[in-house]
Amino acid sequence: MRFSKYFIPTYREVPAEAEVISHQLMLRAGMIRKLTSGIYTYLPAGLKSIRKVENIIREEMNRAGAIEILMPAVQPGELWEESGRWDYYGRELLRFKDRHNRDACLGPTHEEVITDLVRKEIHSYKQMPVNFYQIQTKFRDEIRPRFGLMRGREFIMKDAYSFDTSEEAATRSYESMYEAYTRIFRRCGLKFRAVEADTGTIGGSFSHEFMVLAETGEDQIVNCVDCDYAANLERAEILPPDVPAGPEPMSVNSMEEVHTPGVKTVEEVTSFLSISPDQLIKTLIFVADGTIVAVLVRGDHEINEAKLRRFLGAQAVELAGPDLVEEATGA
Repeated sequence: MRFSKYFIPTYREVPAEAEVISHQLMLRAGMIRKLTSGIYTYLPAGLKSIRKVENIIREEMNRAGAIEILMPAVQPGELWEESGRWDYYGRELLRFKDRHNRDACLGPTHEEVITDLVRKEIHSYKQMPVNFYQIQTKFRDEIRPRFGLMRGREFIMKDAYSFDTSEEAATRSYESMYEAYTRIFRRCGLKFRAVEADTGTIGGSFSHEFMVLAETGEDQIVNCVDCDYAANLERAEILPPDVPAGPEPMSVNSMEEVHTPGVKTVEEVTSFLSISPDQLIKTLIFVADGTIVAVLVRGDHEINEAKLRRFLGAQAVELAGPDLVEEATGA
C-alpha cells in the first residue's frame, strides 16, 4: 500500500496524559489512541508491531510443544464459584449478569475455563502431558490505569496451561515454558531478568516473572550480586540488618500508658514521645477472607500484603475500612 493511502495520525506535541516515554512515543507515532481510561485502540502501525511479537511468541510456544487454542472472553460465574475465586479474586474481576440473570465475568485469566475443558475432554493419562496456550484479550478493572499499555484495563496476553501426570512432569513443563520465555525475550532484544514472584490468586508452589529492566518500570526487584537469586518485592526474603550494640532495652516493668490526644500518625507519635519510629509498634486492621485480623508491625516498617496473605493462607487480604475498624476495635 502507498504511504499516502496509509493511516498514521501523528502528534507534534507530547499529550499531557502520557507520563512515560513509551506511552509518549506510541501516541506521537500514531500506534495507539485512547478510548477511555486504560483502554486503547491499536492503529495500523501499532497492530503490525503486535503481530510481530505474536509471531515470535507462537514460534517459541510451538517449538516447546504447546498447542494453540482460543477461549471465550466471557466466562460463567458458576465456574468461578466452583473454584472458590468468585468472591476472592477482588474488584479487578468485572462481574455482570446476562439477560437470564446468570452471573458472568470478563476473563482476567482462564484457569477455570481451561480446567473445565480438560476435565470434559481428557479421559486418560495417556493423553498427557498436554499444554494449551492462547493469545487473547483480557480485562482487569485496574483501580488506577497508567503508563498507557503498561498498566491498562484491557490488554492482550499470552497464557498457557499444562496438564501433567505427576508433580515431576509438571516441573518439566514449567522448565520448558521458562526456557521458551527466555528465548522470546531474547529474540525481542529486551534486557530482562527472571525473578521469583508471588503466585497470587492463581496459586501454585512457585512462580517467576520475567521483568524488563527499564527506568520507566513500575515494579522493583531485589537481587544478589554474589549469586543468581532475584525476586520481586512481594516475594523477596531478607534478613534484618545488623544492629550495632547499644544500651539494654527498657524493662517491661517500666512500661506505662501514655495519653496522646490528637496524635494519630507514627511521625506525630514519635515527635510527641521523643523516640524513633523503630521503637513503636503500630496495629493495622485487615480483612482476610472475610475475617478481621489485627497485624502488629514495627513503626518504621510497612505491611507487604502479598506476604501477609501467604502467611495467613488466605485467598484475599485488604485493609479494613474506617467503619469496620471502629466496629472491631471500638476506637
